[in-house]
Amino acid sequence: MTDTPPLSPQPAQPESGAESTDRTTGATRRAVLTSLGGATLGLAAVSLAGPAVAQATPAATRNGADRSSTALAAACVLTPEQTEGPYYLDLETVRENITEGKPGVPLSLRITVVNATTCSPLPNTAVDVWQCDAVGVYSGYVAGGSTPDTTFLRGVQLTDSAGVAEFTTVYPGWYVGRAIHIHVKTHVGGTVSGGKYQGGHVSHTGQLYFPETYNTSVAALNPYRTNRATRTLNARDGIYRNGGSSTLLTVTQTGTDLSAGVIGTVVLGVNP
Repeated sequence: MTDTPPLSPQPAQPESGAESTDRTTGATRRAVLTSLGGATLGLAAVSLAGPAVAQATPAATRNGADRSSTALAAACVLTPEQTEGPYYLDLETVRENITEGKPGVPLSLRITVVNATTCSPLPNTAVDVWQCDAVGVYSGYVAGGSTPDTTFLRGVQLTDSAGVAEFTTVYPGWYVGRAIHIHVKTHVGGTVSGGKYQGGHVSHTGQLYFPETYNTSVAALNPYRTNRATRTLNARDGIYRNGGSSTLLTVTQTGTDLSAGVIGTVVLGVNP
């Protein structure tokens, strides 16, 4: 298995579990997590991820004040680093809606970034996300029938004063060997020019995951049900087992039917 995407049309290749930490910052983060101990990390997973499944959230609870409260209430624990994987492209395009017309269950993705030392929200942090579509294809690669010049399901947003970045996207699909996930990086110290985020440095590299109850329900819907790749459960994904529970999204339905969409929220504790 390699990190080089296949040239023939087929689902995206699984990422190597051996690359479970960022090359430049992984050693520091491992040292911090080791010093905290397993029990603390377990508590961190509960504090950061929250309950895996929740009821629909009223609009009144999704304003800026409540986002700030959520960020400040997060545990001061560094979120574990996870592999970047083979499908990252440094497009750095600043945009909130990244769907480009891709079909799927609508997903409002809300990522809160806090300082792992102080628990304070981190405004003006660039949150960079990328994911596959419903049938396991990443944009920008020939694999899976995509083309090198596509950019769907990739984008960057800056966090607001409460440390929150929001994206309009779709629930991701899956490919061989990997659980359903979204990749994420945070960047600090850069600037936006011409619709692109430039400069700065990476402060976190990780992945976001979804509760299996939702994964199962979404997989039964179109266009996900046309995905012929065997779906890997979170518990069987080696990358998820290496800290993925800390970034398990809290998912809420926006209506009685999944087709109306869901909201996914998570808090990332980073060292800026």
